[in-house]
Amino acid sequence: MAKPIARVLTLLELLQSGGTRTVSELAGRLDVDERTVRRYVQHLLDLDVPVESVRGRYGGYRLAPGHRMPPLMLSDDEALAVLLGLAAGERAGLTSAGVAGETAAAKIRRVLPERLGRGLDAVLDSLTFTAPAGRPAASGTSARAGADTPPGRPAGAVLLPLADAVRNHRPVSIRYTSADGRRSERTLHPHGLVAHAGRWYVTGTDPAIGADRTFRLDRVVAARTLPGSFVPPTGPDPADRVLSALATAPYRHEVSLRIHGTAERIRPHLPADLARLTELGPPDEEGGEPPWFRAELRVERLDWLPAVLAALDLPFVIERPAELRGLLAALAGRLALSAAEPDPNSRQNGAC
Repeated sequence: MAKPIARVLTLLELLQSGGTRTVSELAGRLDVDERTVRRYVQHLLDLDVPVESVRGRYGGYRLAPGHRMPPLMLSDDEALAVLLGLAAGERAGLTSAGVAGETAAAKIRRVLPERLGRGLDAVLDSLTFTAPAGRPAASGTSARAGADTPPGRPAGAVLLPLADAVRNHRPVSIRYTSADGRRSERTLHPHGLVAHAGRWYVTGTDPAIGADRTFRLDRVVAARTLPGSFVPPTGPDPADRVLSALATAPYRHEVSLRIHGTAERIRPHLPADLARLTELGPPDEEGGEPPWFRAELRVERLDWLPAVLAALDLPFVIERPAELRGLLAALAGRLALSAAEPDPNSRQNGAC
């Protein structure tokens, strides 16, 4: 797009954001002189855009009050952000479901180029969420990761080709930067895109090793569709594959616990991306006793686990590591000290 045309469109966007904009402000935002701003305003007037000139100390330009502008042009990333925001908001119960969301999405699609519209449809079709509709995803990922970096957002240049490959069962080549900074390029047969706890993942099969792999999309530098096709696998859906991959990822500490309770009581504290649960025996139907479960975790730090175990409010046994027992004992000591009767002679209790 030629620079003058792009700047006229930018001027239109600035005016559509509301209020009166001074000539000097617009000149600074557009990186042009004030005379050029006035020429751009005349271009908009020639296109029947109702730009009003406001005189006075705080004068400048504004759009006519109440005027309904045609839809704005959206870049790939802007359109993607809006449609994904509608989908995620409806999923989490933050926006109204049904007709309003559908009509808003339809209006956006009508003003998009056909190529981009097909790409966004592919993203929405291939995207799954780990949390049930109306509920945010429970996650211990940030706690277990310790010094992990905050999540980034995948670029449209990565998300669109991956979604197309998922929908059409086509292999892709991705360039990836791991958490320790190592860079690699590999081929992937992508099964699906998954949104989990504020992060995006792609899960698929690495044909070079014949095993499933899961990658964070904000660490994918580039994605390119390759010729050919593959047969999608049967078995767990993409969301379950991502949760399983997160629960078995290598970390500094391997933790094993035995917990006496139901999965419904355990999971809110030890979600599926954090711990693998294995039932050790059927419940005692006669006595009404719940079963024992083994919970296996891989975590970078142990200091946050004692508080989680205390919040469980269920009988449990620490199988490993021994270091966790010491941390739990230290927490129990602090809690016992806090629960003790206050010393009336202590200054900390308000004595004079």
